[in-house]
Amino acid sequence: MKKALALALSLTMMVSLFAGCGSKDSGSTNANTNTNTSSGSQQEELPSYSFQLGFNTVEDSVRGEMAHVFADYVNEASGGRITVEIFPNSSLGSEQEMVEMVKTGSMDFTIPGVTAMSNVDGNFGAYGLPFLVDTYDEAHALLDGDFGNALKDIAQNNGYKIVAWGDLGTVQITNNVRPINSVEDMKGINMRCTNEEVSLKTMDALGCATTTLAFSELYLGLSQGVVDGQFNPIDAIYQNSFTEVQDYLAIVNMYTYGIALVMSNDKFESYDAETQQILMDGAAKAQEAARAYCANAEEEYLQKVKDEGCFLEITTPDVEGFKTATAGVYDDYLATCDPRIVEAVNAIR
Repeated sequence: MKKALALALSLTMMVSLFAGCGSKDSGSTNANTNTNTSSGSQQEELPSYSFQLGFNTVEDSVRGEMAHVFADYVNEASGGRITVEIFPNSSLGSEQEMVEMVKTGSMDFTIPGVTAMSNVDGNFGAYGLPFLVDTYDEAHALLDGDFGNALKDIAQNNGYKIVAWGDLGTVQITNNVRPINSVEDMKGINMRCTNEEVSLKTMDALGCATTTLAFSELYLGLSQGVVDGQFNPIDAIYQNSFTEVQDYLAIVNMYTYGIALVMSNDKFESYDAETQQILMDGAAKAQEAARAYCANAEEEYLQKVKDEGCFLEITTPDVEGFKTATAGVYDDYLATCDPRIVEAVNAIR
Protein backbone atom coordinates (compact mmCIF):
# COMPACT_ATOMS: atom_id res chain seq x y z
CA MET A 1 0.00 0.00 0.00
CA LYS A 2 2.75 2.43 0.89
CA LYS A 3 4.61 1.56 -2.32
CA ALA A 4 1.49 2.21 -4.39
CA LEU A 5 0.93 5.56 -2.65
CA ALA A 6 4.56 6.60 -3.23
CA LEU A 7 4.32 5.65 -6.90
CA ALA A 8 1.13 7.73 -7.32
CA LEU A 9 2.74 10.76 -5.68
CA SER A 10 5.79 10.42 -7.91
CA LEU A 11 3.64 10.30 -11.08
CA THR A 12 1.72 13.37 -9.92
CA MET A 13 4.93 15.37 -9.41
CA MET A 14 6.23 14.36 -12.85
CA VAL A 15 2.99 15.47 -14.54
CA SER A 16 3.18 18.81 -12.71
CA LEU A 17 6.79 19.28 -13.76
CA PHE A 18 6.03 18.62 -17.43
CA ALA A 19 3.01 20.89 -17.29
CA GLY A 20 5.19 23.69 -15.88
CA CYS A 21 7.71 23.26 -18.66
CA GLY A 22 4.97 23.40 -21.29
CA SER A 23 3.62 26.61 -19.75
CA LYS A 24 7.05 28.23 -19.88
CA ASP A 25 7.51 27.38 -23.60
CA SER A 26 4.10 28.75 -24.57
CA GLY A 27 5.22 32.22 -23.44
CA SER A 28 8.26 32.47 -25.76
CA THR A 29 8.25 34.69 -28.85
CA ASN A 30 7.92 33.31 -32.36
CA ALA A 31 10.32 34.01 -35.26
CA ASN A 32 8.43 37.14 -36.31
CA THR A 33 8.39 38.85 -32.94
CA ASN A 34 11.20 40.99 -31.49
CA THR A 35 12.12 40.56 -27.81
CA ASN A 36 14.00 42.83 -25.45
CA THR A 37 16.66 40.50 -24.03
CA SER A 38 17.98 43.10 -21.60
CA SER A 39 14.73 43.38 -19.68
CA GLY A 40 13.09 40.10 -20.60
CA SER A 41 9.93 41.95 -21.63
CA GLN A 42 8.19 41.25 -24.93
CA GLN A 43 8.06 43.97 -27.60
CA GLU A 44 5.50 44.38 -30.33
CA GLU A 45 6.47 43.05 -33.73
CA LEU A 46 7.78 45.84 -35.97
CA PRO A 47 5.75 46.51 -39.13
CA SER A 48 6.93 45.43 -42.55
CA TYR A 49 7.36 47.92 -45.37
CA SER A 50 7.46 47.59 -49.15
CA PHE A 51 8.85 50.77 -50.68
CA GLN A 52 8.97 52.06 -54.26
CA LEU A 53 12.05 53.89 -55.54
CA GLY A 54 11.85 55.53 -58.97
CA PHE A 55 14.32 57.49 -61.09
CA ASN A 56 14.57 58.82 -64.63
CA THR A 57 17.65 57.11 -66.09
CA VAL A 58 18.41 53.58 -67.20
CA GLU A 59 19.15 51.00 -64.52
CA ASP A 60 22.78 50.68 -65.65
CA SER A 61 23.68 54.13 -64.33
CA VAL A 62 24.86 55.86 -61.19
CA ARG A 63 21.25 56.21 -60.07
CA GLY A 64 20.76 52.48 -60.58
CA GLU A 65 23.89 51.75 -58.56
CA MET A 66 22.69 54.02 -55.76
CA ALA A 67 19.23 52.45 -55.77
CA HIS A 68 20.43 48.85 -55.69
CA VAL A 69 22.96 49.39 -52.91
CA PHE A 70 20.26 51.11 -50.83
CA ALA A 71 17.66 48.41 -51.52
CA ASP A 72 20.02 45.52 -50.84
CA TYR A 73 21.24 47.00 -47.57
CA VAL A 74 17.83 47.74 -46.04
CA ASN A 75 16.49 44.34 -47.07
CA GLU A 76 19.43 42.52 -45.49
CA ALA A 77 19.69 44.72 -42.39
CA SER A 78 15.97 44.37 -41.68
CA GLY A 79 15.92 40.62 -42.22
CA GLY A 80 13.49 41.07 -45.10
CA ARG A 81 11.10 43.24 -43.10
CA ILE A 82 11.82 46.21 -45.40
CA THR A 83 11.94 45.76 -49.17
CA VAL A 84 12.56 48.34 -51.89
CA GLU A 85 11.28 47.85 -55.43
CA ILE A 86 13.21 49.79 -58.08
CA PHE A 87 11.59 51.56 -61.05
CA PRO A 88 14.16 53.01 -63.50
CA ASN A 89 13.84 54.87 -66.80
CA SER A 90 10.93 57.17 -65.84
CA SER A 91 8.58 54.16 -65.68
CA LEU A 92 6.55 55.87 -62.94
CA GLY A 93 6.80 59.43 -64.25
CA SER A 94 9.19 62.21 -65.18
CA GLU A 95 11.82 63.48 -62.77
CA GLN A 96 9.62 66.37 -61.65
CA GLU A 97 6.53 64.16 -61.40
CA MET A 98 8.37 61.69 -59.17
CA VAL A 99 9.59 64.50 -56.90
CA GLU A 100 5.96 65.58 -56.48
CA MET A 101 4.81 61.98 -55.98
CA VAL A 102 7.23 61.59 -53.08
CA LYS A 103 5.76 64.65 -51.39
CA THR A 104 2.17 63.47 -51.84
CA GLY A 105 3.04 59.98 -50.63
CA SER A 106 2.28 58.07 -53.84
CA MET A 107 5.99 57.13 -54.13
CA ASP A 108 8.42 56.47 -51.31
CA PHE A 109 11.84 57.43 -52.71
CA THR A 110 13.28 59.08 -55.79
CA ILE A 111 16.73 60.21 -56.96
CA PRO A 112 16.45 63.60 -58.69
CA GLY A 113 19.31 65.81 -59.72
CA VAL A 114 20.13 68.35 -57.02
CA THR A 115 19.25 71.17 -59.40
CA ALA A 116 15.97 69.48 -60.32
CA MET A 117 14.87 70.27 -56.76
CA SER A 118 15.00 73.97 -57.73
CA ASN A 119 11.36 73.60 -58.74
CA VAL A 120 10.69 72.86 -55.07
CA ASP A 121 12.88 75.73 -53.89
CA GLY A 122 15.12 77.94 -55.99
CA ASN A 123 18.10 77.56 -53.65
CA PHE A 124 18.79 74.11 -55.10
CA GLY A 125 19.60 75.71 -58.43
CA ALA A 126 22.75 77.24 -56.94
CA TYR A 127 24.45 73.85 -57.18
CA GLY A 128 24.05 74.10 -60.95
CA LEU A 129 25.92 77.37 -61.35
CA PRO A 130 28.43 76.93 -64.19
CA PHE A 131 32.02 76.03 -63.24
CA LEU A 132 31.13 76.14 -59.54
CA VAL A 133 33.65 73.43 -58.60
CA ASP A 134 36.60 71.87 -60.39
CA THR A 135 36.87 68.48 -58.68
CA TYR A 136 34.70 65.89 -56.97
CA ASP A 137 36.51 66.60 -53.70
CA GLU A 138 35.34 70.21 -53.92
CA ALA A 139 31.82 69.04 -54.76
CA HIS A 140 31.75 66.69 -51.77
CA ALA A 141 33.03 69.40 -49.44
CA LEU A 142 30.23 71.66 -50.62
CA LEU A 143 27.41 69.13 -50.19
CA ASP A 144 28.77 67.68 -46.96
CA GLY A 145 29.26 71.12 -45.42
CA ASP A 146 27.19 74.21 -44.68
CA PHE A 147 25.88 74.44 -48.25
CA GLY A 148 24.48 70.91 -48.20
CA ASN A 149 23.14 71.25 -44.66
CA ALA A 150 21.29 74.40 -45.69
CA LEU A 151 19.74 72.53 -48.62
CA LYS A 152 18.67 69.70 -46.29
CA ASP A 153 16.97 72.23 -44.00
CA ILE A 154 15.26 73.88 -46.97
CA ALA A 155 14.10 70.49 -48.24
CA GLN A 156 12.64 69.64 -44.84
CA ASN A 157 10.78 72.95 -44.73
CA ASN A 158 9.19 71.90 -48.02
CA GLY A 159 8.17 68.44 -46.83
CA TYR A 160 11.18 66.42 -48.07
CA LYS A 161 14.02 64.59 -46.37
CA ILE A 162 17.34 64.27 -48.20
CA VAL A 163 18.95 61.11 -46.84
CA ALA A 164 21.98 60.98 -49.17
CA TRP A 165 23.91 62.85 -51.81
CA GLY A 166 25.56 61.32 -54.85
CA ASP A 167 27.66 62.37 -57.82
CA LEU A 168 26.02 62.44 -61.24
CA GLY A 169 29.08 63.47 -63.21
CA THR A 170 30.79 66.36 -64.95
CA VAL A 171 28.74 67.85 -67.75
CA GLN A 172 29.82 67.94 -71.41
CA ILE A 173 28.02 69.37 -74.45
CA THR A 174 26.89 67.57 -77.61
CA ASN A 175 25.16 68.93 -80.71
CA ASN A 176 24.39 68.33 -84.39
CA VAL A 177 25.22 71.79 -85.78
CA ARG A 178 29.01 72.23 -85.55
CA PRO A 179 32.10 71.34 -83.53
CA ILE A 180 32.46 73.56 -80.45
CA ASN A 181 35.93 75.11 -80.36
CA SER A 182 35.04 78.34 -78.56
CA VAL A 183 32.12 80.02 -76.85
CA GLU A 184 31.34 81.72 -80.18
CA ASP A 185 30.41 78.34 -81.64
CA MET A 186 27.54 78.02 -79.13
CA LYS A 187 25.59 80.90 -80.63
CA GLY A 188 22.28 79.95 -82.18
CA ILE A 189 22.36 76.25 -81.25
CA ASN A 190 18.96 75.12 -79.95
CA MET A 191 19.97 73.49 -76.68
CA ARG A 192 17.73 71.21 -74.64
CA CYS A 193 17.38 72.41 -71.06
CA THR A 194 15.64 71.10 -68.02
CA ASN A 195 12.95 73.40 -66.72
CA GLU A 196 15.42 74.99 -64.29
CA GLU A 197 16.17 78.69 -64.15
CA VAL A 198 19.93 78.41 -63.72
CA SER A 199 20.48 76.17 -66.77
CA LEU A 200 18.19 78.32 -68.91
CA LYS A 201 20.09 81.46 -67.88
CA THR A 202 23.42 79.76 -68.52
CA MET A 203 22.51 78.67 -72.04
CA ASP A 204 21.05 82.09 -72.77
CA ALA A 205 24.33 83.70 -71.63
CA LEU A 206 26.18 81.44 -74.07
CA GLY A 207 23.99 82.65 -76.94
CA CYS A 208 21.97 79.47 -77.34
CA ALA A 209 18.31 79.09 -78.10
CA THR A 210 16.66 76.85 -75.48
CA THR A 211 13.87 74.29 -75.42
CA THR A 212 12.77 72.49 -72.25
CA LEU A 213 12.28 68.74 -72.54
CA ALA A 214 11.95 65.99 -69.94
CA PHE A 215 14.89 63.58 -69.92
CA SER A 216 12.62 60.77 -71.08
CA GLU A 217 11.80 62.82 -74.21
CA LEU A 218 15.38 63.83 -75.02
CA TYR A 219 16.44 60.99 -77.34
CA LEU A 220 13.36 61.47 -79.52
CA GLY A 221 13.78 65.26 -79.45
CA LEU A 222 17.37 64.94 -80.68
CA SER A 223 16.55 62.35 -83.34
CA GLN A 224 13.68 64.44 -84.74
CA GLY A 225 15.57 67.75 -84.63
CA VAL A 226 13.31 69.31 -82.02
CA VAL A 227 16.58 70.37 -80.36
CA ASP A 228 20.11 70.52 -81.76
CA GLY A 229 22.03 69.62 -78.64
CA GLN A 230 22.11 68.78 -74.96
CA PHE A 231 24.47 68.69 -71.97
CA ASN A 232 25.01 65.74 -69.64
CA PRO A 233 27.79 63.67 -68.08
CA ILE A 234 29.56 61.45 -70.59
CA ASP A 235 28.32 58.20 -69.02
CA ALA A 236 24.69 59.37 -69.31
CA ILE A 237 25.32 60.41 -72.93
CA TYR A 238 26.59 56.91 -73.72
CA GLN A 239 24.16 54.89 -71.59
CA ASN A 240 21.11 56.64 -73.05
CA SER A 241 22.37 56.27 -76.65
CA PHE A 242 22.55 60.00 -77.34
CA THR A 243 25.69 59.08 -79.26
CA GLU A 244 23.38 57.66 -81.94
CA VAL A 245 21.72 61.01 -82.60
CA GLN A 246 24.52 63.52 -81.96
CA ASP A 247 27.57 64.35 -84.11
CA TYR A 248 29.82 66.56 -81.97
CA LEU A 249 31.09 66.32 -78.40
CA ALA A 250 32.77 69.20 -76.55
CA ILE A 251 34.63 68.49 -73.28
CA VAL A 252 33.94 71.61 -71.22
CA ASN A 253 33.30 70.32 -67.65
CA MET A 254 30.63 73.00 -67.35
CA TYR A 255 28.85 71.61 -64.28
CA THR A 256 29.58 68.96 -61.69
CA TYR A 257 26.11 67.57 -61.24
CA GLY A 258 24.86 65.86 -58.09
CA ILE A 259 21.91 63.71 -57.17
CA ALA A 260 19.95 63.29 -53.95
CA LEU A 261 18.13 60.32 -52.46
CA VAL A 262 14.88 61.91 -51.32
CA MET A 263 11.81 60.83 -49.36
CA SER A 264 8.87 62.44 -47.57
CA ASN A 265 9.87 63.95 -44.25
CA ASP A 266 6.47 63.14 -42.73
CA LYS A 267 6.82 59.50 -43.74
CA PHE A 268 10.29 59.26 -42.27
CA GLU A 269 9.10 60.74 -38.98
CA SER A 270 6.25 58.21 -38.85
CA TYR A 271 8.58 55.20 -38.79
CA ASP A 272 9.89 53.51 -35.68
CA ALA A 273 13.44 54.31 -34.58
CA GLU A 274 14.85 51.00 -35.81
CA THR A 275 13.41 51.48 -39.29
CA GLN A 276 14.70 55.06 -39.42
CA GLN A 277 18.20 53.89 -38.49
CA ILE A 278 18.21 51.16 -41.15
CA LEU A 279 17.11 53.65 -43.81
CA MET A 280 19.79 56.16 -42.84
CA ASP A 281 22.50 53.50 -42.72
CA GLY A 282 21.40 52.24 -46.13
CA ALA A 283 21.46 55.80 -47.47
CA ALA A 284 25.04 56.24 -46.23
CA LYS A 285 26.07 53.07 -48.08
CA ALA A 286 24.26 54.31 -51.21
CA GLN A 287 26.07 57.67 -51.04
CA GLU A 288 29.43 55.94 -50.89
CA ALA A 289 28.51 53.73 -53.84
CA ALA A 290 27.27 56.60 -56.00
CA ARG A 291 30.43 58.60 -55.41
CA ALA A 292 32.65 55.59 -56.07
CA TYR A 293 30.76 54.88 -59.31
CA CYS A 294 31.47 58.32 -60.72
CA ALA A 295 35.10 58.40 -59.66
CA ASN A 296 36.23 56.56 -62.80
CA ALA A 297 33.13 56.75 -64.99
CA GLU A 298 34.19 59.79 -67.01
CA GLU A 299 37.51 58.35 -68.08
CA GLU A 300 35.94 54.96 -68.81
CA TYR A 301 33.07 56.28 -70.92
CA LEU A 302 35.12 58.89 -72.73
CA GLN A 303 37.42 56.09 -73.82
CA LYS A 304 34.39 54.09 -74.95
CA VAL A 305 33.10 56.86 -77.21
CA LYS A 306 36.58 57.35 -78.67
CA ASP A 307 37.15 53.64 -79.26
CA GLU A 308 33.72 53.16 -80.83
CA GLY A 309 33.90 56.31 -82.96
CA CYS A 310 30.64 57.62 -81.57
CA PHE A 311 31.17 61.24 -82.72
CA LEU A 312 32.35 62.88 -85.92
CA GLU A 313 34.54 65.14 -83.83
CA ILE A 314 35.49 65.58 -80.16
CA THR A 315 36.84 68.99 -79.13
CA THR A 316 38.33 70.47 -75.98
CA PRO A 317 37.67 74.21 -76.16
CA ASP A 318 39.28 76.78 -73.89
CA VAL A 319 36.65 77.27 -71.19
CA GLU A 320 37.81 80.73 -70.11
CA GLY A 321 35.46 82.26 -72.67
CA PHE A 322 32.62 80.15 -71.28
CA LYS A 323 33.40 81.29 -67.75
CA THR A 324 33.48 84.94 -68.79
CA ALA A 325 30.21 84.67 -70.71
CA THR A 326 28.38 83.04 -67.80
CA ALA A 327 29.85 85.06 -64.90
CA GLY A 328 26.76 87.25 -64.68
CA VAL A 329 24.59 84.21 -63.96
CA TYR A 330 26.06 84.04 -60.45
CA ASP A 331 25.07 87.50 -59.25
CA ASP A 332 21.72 87.29 -60.98
CA TYR A 333 20.84 83.93 -59.47
CA LEU A 334 22.32 84.37 -56.01
CA ALA A 335 20.38 87.61 -55.50
CA THR A 336 17.35 85.61 -54.35
CA CYS A 337 19.12 82.77 -52.50
CA ASP A 338 19.33 81.96 -48.81
CA PRO A 339 22.27 83.80 -47.14
CA ARG A 340 23.84 80.47 -46.15
CA ILE A 341 23.87 79.41 -49.79
CA VAL A 342 25.31 82.73 -50.94
CA GLU A 343 28.04 82.63 -48.29
CA ALA A 344 29.07 79.07 -49.20
CA VAL A 345 29.18 79.83 -52.93
CA ASN A 346 31.11 83.06 -52.49
CA ALA A 347 33.64 81.27 -50.30
CA ILE A 348 34.76 79.05 -53.20
CA ARG A 349 34.47 81.53 -56.12
